[in-house]
Amino acid sequence: MKLVAAKNDDQTGALIAGPRLGLCLDFANTLAGRGSLRVESLHSFSDMAGWCRAGDLLSQAESERLLNWSRTNPVEAVSAFTEAIDLREAIYGIFGHLASGRDAEEAHLNRLNRALKEAPARGAVARIDAGFGWRIERDQTIAPSLLAPVVWSAGDLLTGKHLGRVRLCANHQCLWLFYDDSLRGKRRWCSMQACGNRAKTQRHYLRRKAQ
Repeated sequence: MKLVAAKNDDQTGALIAGPRLGLCLDFANTLAGRGSLRVESLHSFSDMAGWCRAGDLLSQAESERLLNWSRTNPVEAVSAFTEAIDLREAIYGIFGHLASGRDAEEAHLNRLNRALKEAPARGAVARIDAGFGWRIERDQTIAPSLLAPVVWSAGDLLTGKHLGRVRLCANHQCLWLFYDDSLRGKRRWCSMQACGNRAKTQRHYLRRKAQ
């Protein structure tokens, strides 16, 4: 199901669509270039709220309310942001280890399990526009609740039939996580237009140099 913006309803809680496959990997990739010069996308609570808004985890109205809250509660906002980054690194650690043929570390699994306990329960289905979503009671001032679809995505991907399709980009300077949706399941690069082309160019250069 396409992830659509959450909607607030003060009487019955929020409505939010279920997570799209690989959403947790997208969140893990907000830190890029893990094998070289790291590029951080999230520097503050407002950056995190912006990422949630861009990914339709928040509606425009929710995003504005959340940013107003962060300005009047800066200490709590920093705490929530720190918690979110800690969760991100646990998610990357879990799927990065599994994609490289290693076992997930217990500390990372424990961190994810804490977030799953703190995230709102998916207790009731309701209509959202032309589809369906979850009716939840959502406290957006704590990371597991704000990032509920990310947390759900990680749990669903770990326990579902698609885990074997999670890959680490073969470019050791990149190391992005991605879901391999290719027909043969042999994809090696996060993007052929980026890392794949660079690898082909490097191989061509080495062949020419060896001649």
